[in-house]
Amino acid sequence: MGGRLPAQDGGGVRTMTAMLPSEFADLEQFSDWCLASEPERYAKRLASSMAQMQAFYDAITPRAEEAISYCDKFPLDDMPDDVLNLIYSMIMVSFPVECWKQPRVPDSGAASIDCLSEPVP
Repeated sequence: MGGRLPAQDGGGVRTMTAMLPSEFADLEQFSDWCLASEPERYAKRLASSMAQMQAFYDAITPRAEEAISYCDKFPLDDMPDDVLNLIYSMIMVSFPVECWKQPRVPDSGAASIDCLSEPVP
């Protein structure tokens, strides 16, 4: 499991280490959805266009069972945050993509809910 840290290749050029395990390298372009908390994921949802959410959803949904199976290999106290947070983000965009066709909850106006605590595996 990589972390997004600057590294230098042999020519002194700064590169980025992969954030996701190699099994999910094809989803690396969506690693900005690997967010640690529900408020971060919600803010990302609100800041994203429907086209961006649709592209993410279309890429992760076919791999969701594989991602869950990957996480199942680990004890609860040692779950891989990167893949787990990607799954949580898929859930965060599912209603906007599948039902509402917009990032915000329909007819919610300026109402908002702040999550003070959230379940952890």
